[in-house]
Amino acid sequence: MWEPRGAALRAAALLLGAGACYCLWRLAAGGRRRAAAAGRPPADSSPPVSSHTMDVDVLQKLIHLLQATDDPLIQEQALITLSNSAAFSVNQDIIRNLDGLSVIGGMLSNCIPKAKEKALNALNNLSMNIKNQEEIQVFITQVCRTVESAPQNSEVQLAGLRLLTNMSVTSDYHQKMINSIPCFLHLLSEGTESTQMPSLVLLFDNCVNRDILVRALAFAANLKKNMNNEEGTMIEEYSEDSVFFTLCRDSAPFAQRLASLLHHPDTEVKEQVVRILTQ
Repeated sequence: MWEPRGAALRAAALLLGAGACYCLWRLAAGGRRRAAAAGRPPADSSPPVSSHTMDVDVLQKLIHLLQATDDPLIQEQALITLSNSAAFSVNQDIIRNLDGLSVIGGMLSNCIPKAKEKALNALNNLSMNIKNQEEIQVFITQVCRTVESAPQNSEVQLAGLRLLTNMSVTSDYHQKMINSIPCFLHLLSEGTESTQMPSLVLLFDNCVNRDILVRALAFAANLKKNMNNEEGTMIEEYSEDSVFFTLCRDSAPFAQRLASLLHHPDTEVKEQVVRILTQ
């Protein structure tokens, strides 16, 4: 067992060190980019290193820290650092290989909302990786329970919904969420979808990042497929400010954006658009 005061000091030093390393990498990479833009070679001749890659030892220590401490503030800061690092694909693989997914997923049982929220945010970033999804899927039922039990529109609930959205882009894990559909429908009727719909439609644009665009289109295609009967008619009518109406009916703004995406240079984007239009 760690001595409490010493443990807190070591944890604080670790987190500060991780943050400092990250900032130094960003500064170094920025210097290389500015030098290249000015036509000058970098200060050293070594191969460029990704500014987003955290040292494996640092990530491993952060993961071990989550397992070793009960201090909620330290847990929260460790999860924030892991979440930020998980925004980059190379770190997503490293964290998985260090068994970080199960450790972060274990934090979903934490009774402190802030720690649970940060764990969900970290898993959300990590779920942008197909191999990671295969491991994260074991937590889907628990995340669904969290969404159902959390206060409506709370940060914990929204973090859970973001993770479930990423995990539902393909149909691989839909069966694990089926019992929570009544809850999702309740949130659509009682939540703030009226203010979210305009921003949702803005995702379907040629200027949006290709990976985000493909996921948004796949979500719309899967939603339309499951909301229509064999004749292609919507099974049930929904209000005009609902997700179903916006993405499953031929609303003018959405139809115009789909038409423009037919000219997108990426083949997968065009394939998803055709799926939506032909269902």
